[in-house]
Amino acid sequence: MARTRDDHYSYSAYADPRMAESFEAARFSGPIGRLLAETQEQVIASFLAPLPQQTILDVGTGTGRAAIALARRGAIVTGIDASAEMLAVAERRALDAGVGVTLVRGDAHGIAFPSQSFDSVVCLRVLMHTPDWRRSLGELCRVARRRVVLDYPALSSAATLQAAARRVGLKLGARVEAYRVFSDSSVRRALEANGFAVRDIHKQFVLPIALHKLIASAPATTRLERLLAAVGLRALLGSPVTIVAERAGSPVESHD
Repeated sequence: MARTRDDHYSYSAYADPRMAESFEAARFSGPIGRLLAETQEQVIASFLAPLPQQTILDVGTGTGRAAIALARRGAIVTGIDASAEMLAVAERRALDAGVGVTLVRGDAHGIAFPSQSFDSVVCLRVLMHTPDWRRSLGELCRVARRRVVLDYPALSSAATLQAAARRVGLKLGARVEAYRVFSDSSVRRALEANGFAVRDIHKQFVLPIALHKLIASAPATTRLERLLAAVGLRALLGSPVTIVAERAGSPVESHD
């Protein structure tokens, strides 16, 4: 019997209510999880400024972390996700945060909005899991009027070893999220093929996040990573990578 896209772990895993409920705590709790999330939120806000009244689509919104953060800063945010279970958690979190976010079930491979429907599109922790990342990236670019923000684990980083181990584990029957890693050049070429050019890039950690979580000290991690950045290692080995790309011919906006 032919496999369908719904058989892919990225659909089945996130349809588990237990996964949906534990998602935020598993990834963004503790001092390093919070540092990871807060730093990326600041980077994205900077990439997309000015945010008030900007229309933003958050593709693969999950439990709504980015959507809620952007809505708090005044953006008009719509979040889509293939998992109804993740969206239920996102709806509750948005209500608790006191912000309005429109949440719709949808798939990154075929976004059900017309072309250039949103000023910007955000897609975090999705392309690393999605079955067809190039098709999904094409959809992000199609519905974005001006900018696309996305992230990925870097091929040049320690994430490559973990990704390889997880793929082996998946083939052996383990219940793991076997993500892919990306070279900067492959992402850049895919964006250019869809009429977008990378405008800015941010790389976060040189050392593996798992190691920083063992250290469990945000000040220690910050000092150590600054030292590694100062000698040029972050530019070479940093991950995760967050980038903003702009549609060719988009007007330049003043941020003064």
